[in-house]
Amino acid sequence: MSFDVLQEKILALKNPTVVGLDPRLEYIPSFIRARWTKALGTTLNAAAEAVFEFNCGLMDALAGLVPAVKPQSAFYERFGVPGISALEKTLRYARDKGFYVIGDMKRGDIGSTAQAYADAYLGTVPVEGEEFEPFPCDALTVNAYLGSDGIRPFLEICSRRGKAIFVLVKTSNPSSGELQDLMIDGRPVYETVCRLTESLGLGQEGKHGFSPVGAVAGATYPEQLQRLREQFPNTFFLVPGYGAQGGTAKDVSHAFSAGGRGAVVNSSRGILCAWQKTGRDGRDYQEAARMAALAMRDDIAGCISID
Repeated sequence: MSFDVLQEKILALKNPTVVGLDPRLEYIPSFIRARWTKALGTTLNAAAEAVFEFNCGLMDALAGLVPAVKPQSAFYERFGVPGISALEKTLRYARDKGFYVIGDMKRGDIGSTAQAYADAYLGTVPVEGEEFEPFPCDALTVNAYLGSDGIRPFLEICSRRGKAIFVLVKTSNPSSGELQDLMIDGRPVYETVCRLTESLGLGQEGKHGFSPVGAVAGATYPEQLQRLREQFPNTFFLVPGYGAQGGTAKDVSHAFSAGGRGAVVNSSRGILCAWQKTGRDGRDYQEAARMAALAMRDDIAGCISID
């Protein structure tokens, strides 16, 4: 089961973190961008190639230290077709480097459309009698606004292929409470969504006790995060909001079960942009990213024990 794979990587590395590969051009050192502009001109192709080179350098530096990466599709789609190609190549490179790959696509629809999304990111697509894996991910973020009809097609493919999903429950953004904190029958919407999430995964728990239907729950709302962990012991949490958004190691500690299990904490800008704080020209971006990832690991380790 997919979350067993992630949990075992976390335990092996004693590091419950995931790096969000969300590259903007301004995050990429100028020497990389200049190389591709010289080769391909001021084009979307050049931008996409710079993104892919930057990603590869980061993953080379972080392999064996960080268990997972999480590319966010919007940062690739904005570069058009070349960007989508960079996303696909990034996913394959991440898998080859041994990372657990979380596709942050936030897909949500019903029927054949949801099935098509599931095939694209978690499954395979048949073409003239052959099967192809378009965007190889181990897990995918999913929007639950359409209810269980929008989740079941993903869950069915998870069961067949050992994959997993993270359903948006209590997100880290400031306005999340406008909908997610509304009360229905005495409980907030986010709790209702998490209850649905856990119910859909019942009976499919892996050896570490977590079903393949996880939840996104932000570090920026630590009290809610703590309540969710207490109420939903079989749900694996993806925790955004650490670092640049204001979440602390103490905040994220509420997401974990005993032994540092059941959660993975995301950082994007804190790792990708670490080179901008060294006072150099960016040629140290790999070293800076690795040092930032070590600091994040050690910061969280000061609040939880992984064993």
